[in-house]
Amino acid sequence: MEFLIVTGLSGAGKSLVVDALEDIGYYCVDNMPPVMILRFYRICLNSQEEFDKVAVVTDIRGGEPFRTLITDLEVLKVEKKPFKVLYINCSKHVLLNRYKETRRKHPLIDEFEGSVEMAVEEEIKMLKPAYKMADYLIDTTELSPSQLKQHVKEMFGGNVSAQMVIRVMSFGFKYGPNKEADLVFDVRCFPNPYYVPELKHHTGLENCVREYVMNDDSTMGFLSRLYDMIDYLLPLYKKEGKSELVIAMGCTGGKHRSVTIAENLGGYLASKGNKVVISHRDINK
Repeated sequence: MEFLIVTGLSGAGKSLVVDALEDIGYYCVDNMPPVMILRFYRICLNSQEEFDKVAVVTDIRGGEPFRTLITDLEVLKVEKKPFKVLYINCSKHVLLNRYKETRRKHPLIDEFEGSVEMAVEEEIKMLKPAYKMADYLIDTTELSPSQLKQHVKEMFGGNVSAQMVIRVMSFGFKYGPNKEADLVFDVRCFPNPYYVPELKHHTGLENCVREYVMNDDSTMGFLSRLYDMIDYLLPLYKKEGKSELVIAMGCTGGKHRSVTIAENLGGYLASKGNKVVISHRDINK
């Protein structure tokens, strides 16, 4: 049985995540108190019905009992009951804008005399231990609802317990750093198609740009060394028990060089039998 615990910040998109998980066959339960997780786990495990994929959402809507989440998860570990934690994150300023636009009530707002900002800051502090122990992290700051759903389906569409998911991402430094990544590579030193008029408005998903970027000894030299390093690191991450590895490639605007190199790395890793998800954060900006 695959047992996924979904948690994260209020307003970050957990409801959309649950919808996507249900679409790919997960049995989902929302707003479960942490103290019920162990009992529910046992029910699913011992039920006459087969529960192959189960996801439960637990967050601060449960009130004071949520503070025991980490302790309750440690009990699962002691009892050797396998599970994974998916944390849904989002930047504070985007969360504040979402609450302003939707006029929804933050679960902690009554404790802070109506201040959404103070409620969000307190929630971030409360969830820090869960953030640290997460096996998977999705930051929805730059994701549309459809992109988030697609992202979840790509990550959890197979057997998540069987192998590590490798997420290869591209981004543009001009739009801010990639906060999800375990490994970040700056590829701004390679030939830039932006300054070639006939390539400027194309992207690294198109052959004309990819051929331009790849037709350079420095790019090829980098990729050769990158492949060797990743081949060396992957077994070490897997031995550590890491469930997800995020590798990010950054160029200036996130449309040409970083996309090209991310696509090449993703293809290389997939050819080795790894479960790979490729995404391009800033390609449409």
